[in-house]
Amino acid sequence: MGGGRGDRAPLLDLREVDETQVSVVGGKAAHLGGLSRIDGIRVPAGFCVTTDAFRRVLAQTPSIDDRLDQLSRLSPDDREAIRTLSAEIRHSVEETAIPGDLAAAITGALARFDERAAYAVRSSATAEDTPTASFAGQQDTYLNVVGPEAVLRHVSRCWASLFTERAVIYRLRNGIDHRTVQMAVVVQLMVFPDASGILFTADPVTGNRKVATVDASFGLGEALVSGLVNPDVFTVRDGEVVAGTVAVKQRAVTALPGGGTREVAIDRQQQEQPALTQAQVVRLVRLGRRIEAHFGRPQDIEWCLVDDDFQIVQSRPITTLFPIPVADDQENHVYLSVGHQQMMTDAMRPLGLSMWQLTAMAPMREAAGRLFVDATRLLASPASRAGFLEMVGKSDPLTKDALETLLDRPDFVPTTLPGGDGGGPARLTTGGASIETDPAVVTELIARSEASIAALRHGIAPMTGTALFDFLLEAFQEHKRVLGDPLNMQAIMAGMEATWWLNDRLHEWLGEKNAADTLTLSAPGNVTSEMGLALLDVADVVRPHPEVVAFLQGVVHDGVAHDDFLDELPKVAGGAEARAAIEVYLDRYGMRCVGEIDITRPRWSERPGTLVPVLLDNVKLFEPGAARRRFAQGRQQAQQKAQEVLERLRALPDGEQKADETARMIERVRTFIGYREYPKYDIISRYFVYKQALMAEAERLVHAGVLAETADVFYLTFQEFHEAVRTHRVDDELIRQRRDAFRSYQALTPPRVLTSDGEAITGAYRRDDVPAGALAGVPVSAGTVEGRARVILDMAQADLEAGDILVTAHTDPSWTPLFVGIAGLVTEVGGLMTHGAVIAREYGLPAVVSVLDATRLIRDGQRIRVHGSDGYVEILS
Repeated sequence: MGGGRGDRAPLLDLREVDETQVSVVGGKAAHLGGLSRIDGIRVPAGFCVTTDAFRRVLAQTPSIDDRLDQLSRLSPDDREAIRTLSAEIRHSVEETAIPGDLAAAITGALARFDERAAYAVRSSATAEDTPTASFAGQQDTYLNVVGPEAVLRHVSRCWASLFTERAVIYRLRNGIDHRTVQMAVVVQLMVFPDASGILFTADPVTGNRKVATVDASFGLGEALVSGLVNPDVFTVRDGEVVAGTVAVKQRAVTALPGGGTREVAIDRQQQEQPALTQAQVVRLVRLGRRIEAHFGRPQDIEWCLVDDDFQIVQSRPITTLFPIPVADDQENHVYLSVGHQQMMTDAMRPLGLSMWQLTAMAPMREAAGRLFVDATRLLASPASRAGFLEMVGKSDPLTKDALETLLDRPDFVPTTLPGGDGGGPARLTTGGASIETDPAVVTELIARSEASIAALRHGIAPMTGTALFDFLLEAFQEHKRVLGDPLNMQAIMAGMEATWWLNDRLHEWLGEKNAADTLTLSAPGNVTSEMGLALLDVADVVRPHPEVVAFLQGVVHDGVAHDDFLDELPKVAGGAEARAAIEVYLDRYGMRCVGEIDITRPRWSERPGTLVPVLLDNVKLFEPGAARRRFAQGRQQAQQKAQEVLERLRALPDGEQKADETARMIERVRTFIGYREYPKYDIISRYFVYKQALMAEAERLVHAGVLAETADVFYLTFQEFHEAVRTHRVDDELIRQRRDAFRSYQALTPPRVLTSDGEAITGAYRRDDVPAGALAGVPVSAGTVEGRARVILDMAQADLEAGDILVTAHTDPSWTPLFVGIAGLVTEVGGLMTHGAVIAREYGLPAVVSVLDATRLIRDGQRIRVHGSDGYVEILS
């Protein structure tokens, strides 16, 4: 029919097609062609009208270029304009005559079959059914189409369906150019099944790759897809049906003799009969495993049963599954999300991933742009399991519950492993013996860090080319040496352990909840809280100059100021003074940014406009001297709380001893808790030094014509970047693929716990102290506050008023400047000792973290009440 895959044939038999020809036949047809080549898989016979035919027809459609230009300029939220314009385009495409030779080719292809045959005519777009985007339901399918004229008419309708309202919005939201998507059309012999449905070769809810689910109903699958019936549902594992629910199926969709379909009532005696026998379910899943193996990833498969024979009418990747880190063996593994510990669950680009892996203290595996630590050994060893679970629970109770859920299952995690003492790369460590409560320890550690970073800056300055990468590999070892310094670990743990001691003992002795929250207010030496207060000082410089304020307001568009505003600032009265204050701030904190563990993210020094909206909020919301007053007030509250606690303790049996122990712990927590934030500051300071050197190297590659733009190196690993510098060659196609993959990863939500079976385990709060309707979380900063919820996913979009409560997915230190202007905090991720919690306590903000789906369940503008001592959030309006 078509002369093979190299020519420009308007039609190709499905047996001539495979997955390499998506650009010619679209995703659906490419998958059908691949399916038809798998031994033992039956696919209804048919052919594909290729994208060449679509391009010919589109070229003849009146005014199509102008209309596509108009379409691309629309906002995805402008539904009315999209509805009107897309309807015009569809009408024009349907009314454009199919060229005579093409119509003759389609009619000739139909003549191979019985003249009374019926067909399924199905859209097959070039951007659908790919590993990164399913486009499911975006274009049209027509069933039981009878006769050549009807087939030609429905081919035109399929072409037009590329411009349905839902398809246009999908492309606009996903940044896909309308012109880059082409439409092919599949014409297949119609199958009239006894039963039909969907097979998922992995559990679409949990992600478990060893579990398959089958949905089945009588008649055509349209009844199931349209929601007309509840299907029978079967769960299969290891070749056995392990669960099944047979639904009452009152309706079915069947084919009409003259074409089209209709709903019919199912005979009452048949309604409660299963659509498939268990033997048929197992046989179907076996076919599904064969299809999955062919395509190399879990599949969403549409099937039909005709006279006890399964026919496959579609297979597409399940794009919602979170990928599994690659392991070196076939053993069971338990992976913990690094992003949930680092307060950055967004996808990272390859350079960012590889840099974090090279500088991290434990081996990490990558999946979907996120990093995971393999915790299997720690969980397998009785010597380490309890301590590990306790540590995880203090950080994130949901992760602990997820792990306990997994450990309750027999045999997934063996009790011991060879040499299973809990050691290996993820060995628990607290830095050994305890240290004295001495502020000089912190002073010494900071001095060591500053000296090491100064040496790094000096050493890296002359380095270029491959010598730079050799230097960096040595610098990464120094980076890890500073982080792993026993004194560093001891100082971090001293502050954390003192916090836990105070909370536990004062709750036991006095009934005080989270007493350390107040006792640590305005603790000295917290570099992150100082960063938030320092921006208040910058606001004090800006505030007296109305022209500077007006200028800054004028340069903000869509929540961000353009980044050359600093050059223009001195042209207005007071601008030189304001610029100097901002530059001093950037010298100290400019290496920070949202998502700062990813070296590819733009730093404040690279994009200073990011800070302008927050600076303007500080000008609006605060009086001069606010930073100094806030710090002094916090310190006074902490002192008063300490006096009150000690007095109450002295009135107890053994009160003097309890008071003395508590006084020592209060001194200890205030000595060391501020240092908790410094190691991250050290890491990010080094990262900025690394980045500046690497981007200078990327500039040289651009000037040499090796790269199109400097940002291309973000899609190379550190090792690949090194190789590109050495050889002056890069794989442009690899960069394009990585860019596309990163875009698809951004839509995925990483699980806290992921198994090697692909199962994502969320964990749950098992509490009976949360009021009905309230959202449970982890209490991390005491107090209760009521106010307007501001649901903010991008710090640049923050527009705060006094008394607002920030609700967001996660916060890292870069969010701290917002904390000075809010009344409370709610996050989806976090624990007692993560950055947002520490700073919330420093500033005295009631805070609840690790609230599942907070940004979805709480709407922007609602009134909420945050119970920071009890760990829940009430939605009031």
